[in-house]
Amino acid sequence: MAGYSDILQEHFKNPRNVGEMEDADGVGRVGDPTCGDYVVIWIKVRDEHISEIKFKCLGCPAAIGTTSIFCEMVRGMHVDRAAELSDEVLEEAAGGLPEEKRHCSNLAPGALYDAIVNYVTREVAKSARTGGGKV
Repeated sequence: MAGYSDILQEHFKNPRNVGEMEDADGVGRVGDPTCGDYVVIWIKVRDEHISEIKFKCLGCPAAIGTTSIFCEMVRGMHVDRAAELSDEVLEEAAGGLPEEKRHCSNLAPGALYDAIVNYVTREVAKSARTGGGKV
């Protein structure tokens, strides 16, 4: 896998947090129509922190590896901070990417952002049904 860092290769060969989560607090999906990569991220949130995270990725080694790295990065992180992480931060954590694969570093942050929006939307709806409370 020429052009990929050791950490990216390790996460591609042995991805962490792969799988689905039936009782997720939030789910996010993102795809790249130019190359066909697709990522789904499921999160559980406790005390506004990402307590659990799972993903499924249909894509190239760079997409799978960066998503695995990103999931490891954000577990335990406050949802506000996690939502602000950029593809540049992920690309740096992955040890860089070949120019033609740089687009892969925006998949996981995009899917996580969608999962957090989904979580917040559910919490607002739940709060409205119960007549208030913490969101």
